[in-house]
Amino acid sequence: MSLRLRSALLTLGVLLAPTVASAQEEFQRPGTTPAAPEPAPVDNGAIAAPSPSLTYEILPLPDRNRIIETLGVKDNPLNPYAQSTLKGDRPVFDDWFVTLEVLSDTLVEPRSFPVPSGAVTTARPGENDKFGKPDQLVVNETLLPSLSITKGDTTFMPPEFEFRFTPAINYNYAHVEELGLLRADPSKGTNRNDTFIGIQEAFLDYHLRNVSDRFDFDSIRVGIQPINLDFRGFLFQDDQLAARLFGNRANNRFQYNLEFIQRVEKDTNSGLNDLSQPLRRDYTAAANLFVQDLPVEGMTTEFSVVHNWNREQAFYYDKNGFLVRPAAIGDERPHKYNVTYFGLNNDGHFGRVNLSSSAYYVIGNDSHNTFSQGKANIRAYFAAAEPSIDFDWIRVRASALYASGDHDPYGKTETGFDAIQENPQIAGADTSYWIRQAIPLIGGGGVNLSSRNGVLPSLRSSGDEGQSNFINPGLTLFGVGTDLDILPELRVSFNANHLWFNDTTVLNVLRQQPGVHDDIGWDLSSAVTYRPFDTQNVVLRLSGAMLVPGQGFKDLYISEPTTRVYYSVLTNIILKY
Repeated sequence: MSLRLRSALLTLGVLLAPTVASAQEEFQRPGTTPAAPEPAPVDNGAIAAPSPSLTYEILPLPDRNRIIETLGVKDNPLNPYAQSTLKGDRPVFDDWFVTLEVLSDTLVEPRSFPVPSGAVTTARPGENDKFGKPDQLVVNETLLPSLSITKGDTTFMPPEFEFRFTPAINYNYAHVEELGLLRADPSKGTNRNDTFIGIQEAFLDYHLRNVSDRFDFDSIRVGIQPINLDFRGFLFQDDQLAARLFGNRANNRFQYNLEFIQRVEKDTNSGLNDLSQPLRRDYTAAANLFVQDLPVEGMTTEFSVVHNWNREQAFYYDKNGFLVRPAAIGDERPHKYNVTYFGLNNDGHFGRVNLSSSAYYVIGNDSHNTFSQGKANIRAYFAAAEPSIDFDWIRVRASALYASGDHDPYGKTETGFDAIQENPQIAGADTSYWIRQAIPLIGGGGVNLSSRNGVLPSLRSSGDEGQSNFINPGLTLFGVGTDLDILPELRVSFNANHLWFNDTTVLNVLRQQPGVHDDIGWDLSSAVTYRPFDTQNVVLRLSGAMLVPGQGFKDLYISEPTTRVYYSVLTNIILKY
């Protein structure tokens, strides 16, 4: 216990003792005489007479939030460990609180992956190789100031009212070695500087009612807000425009959410919300229920039903001039789709074994199959699990993931699983090369084999701006990893994952290349995370990853040297006030 805290508690005891005594005297019934104070014993067992000079003094305390002020602890907004009105530790007035945060996220990322090259899109016209130079550099800086205004006693109950506003200011720089990669116009060169201002949060949260004396409640939140429809971001994780009714029951054992989401268009280069564009005609309705201690104590189970209907039937080009809706694949005709996801998710532990798992089954219909040009049904499924166990300062993890693939692109049923907007936290997450990078499917149209910050090989034009695609090869992933807490402020992580396509038929059709194997290869990565002050105020992270191609990857990029290893190095600095 710190000296300051110990002194504060002793002072509080001195202040409150006479105050309580005085209060007892004040509330004596009329006509009665206050009881005399009991004589105090002395060391020899005799009884000492009460001191005639003993007096009591009442110190006014407006509310419990200002007790600390009475004890003499001053407001210190520059110290993250100290009391501060700007952190919401004390009310500004009455029971209104203000929280001001500023976050700086700096990223420097050298990387490489196979890139297309041709007569128009090469910086070396004297060469005739269909693959260009793979090395690239990305620098990204995002500043996120956030203001929250809250009303209510939030220690034991939800706030009565909350308003939050979080703009984002972004600068990004990219350098590549081939033309036509950063912009559709090859005359724009191999460098790109861009800035953008977006709105990541802007919502009102209103407390409707309490439904029990344990503060079970119902609340509603409307505006641009964080959305995560499962524990690990497999189906939908983003900041989007939504109306959400939520609450809990039975001492917080049951928690529910009812949400309606309309997606906001994204800025191409920063990934931030672009409110200068019309809202997308992409809608999601979600209902989920979380149950704690099911099936055993320590495990939380989520049941969910999510319906996504997309009505984007116009051509849409991104900021760099590339077609993203519909994807430049097949006959490139606009289409709409309706899909319903049924989900079962778990997060918790069985004794010493931690477990997070997810399973989805999706049904729906597509107005236009881009290969057969007819209507199609959608039937696909997905499962993932990550168990782990702790040995003192060592955590050992295993990862497994399966997403169904499409075995007949020309059929009447599309069977490749795809998410709405994924941001998966599994198998090393953004430390992983496969999850971190968007690898172009050269020769298959203007689509990527996998999306940036996505694990599914869904053949989309863009994870942020494109439509879901249920004609894809699917994926199987098995991996192991470990987290080593060397020091309280220092963590070292290692991950090794092996990946396979589940069905390469659609790749054979797109590349007009029969016999593509299913082995993608090994994804190896490591990361060092350092928090010099044991808080999230300063986080330094350095990670490196590489993809050792398997035969299937070599089949798709056969003109590349078979010994090439693709890499990604991520330097990330997070500063938070």
